[in-house]
Amino acid sequence: MVTKKIAIVHTSFVSVEDLKQLFAEIIPEAKLTHIVDDSLLAEVMENGYATPQVIKRVCDYYVNADSLGVDAIFNQCSSVGEAADVASKLIKTPVLKVDEAMAEEAVKLGGRIAVVATVASTMGPSTRLVKSKAKEAGKNVEILECLVDGALKVLMQEGDRAKHNQLVKEKMLSVQDDVDVFVLAQGSMVVLVPELTDIKKPVLTSPRLGVKKMRQVLGL
Repeated sequence: MVTKKIAIVHTSFVSVEDLKQLFAEIIPEAKLTHIVDDSLLAEVMENGYATPQVIKRVCDYYVNADSLGVDAIFNQCSSVGEAADVASKLIKTPVLKVDEAMAEEAVKLGGRIAVVATVASTMGPSTRLVKSKAKEAGKNVEILECLVDGALKVLMQEGDRAKHNQLVKEKMLSVQDDVDVFVLAQGSMVVLVPELTDIKKPVLTSPRLGVKKMRQVLGL
């Protein structure tokens, strides 16, 4: 088995173990290097966008990862996806964003796409990515932005996962008749899926689709 070296750039420790498991399942020949800076997401959330300082640090991490001689770099966080686009221009190593495959699949499934997020800073990059993939596919899409305001505070500050999940689910139920497919903008939202049995439209999450796409990028 040929080993493939992959660097994953994270903005949170939350995703590390989940991605380790997914890569072990889908790309067992992958040897992973994790680069984690949890100050990135905090700064993006505080400002509402990826600041020049965030973009610079992301670029630094990508250049460093490139110097390790990896076969590909995986961007874990949607909120810094556009910073990863900038960083990718500085190196020759292929870069894949976790949510690219999800956006492509959403465009295939319908013209009315709901982007669901609990972090405002994720909404812009996620909707722009979907629009970009629709343009590449030659399709016109309507995007409904579903920001579940306050849900992240409930989860992070109150530690109430059940209430967080209920808030997101209620928002999705309120709009499901108006859309063809749901996109869960943050990879961490994958934990919601088992509770969404009342949602009758397709619900897409990014981690598994992203790792499967990485297998294609590596030519496996």
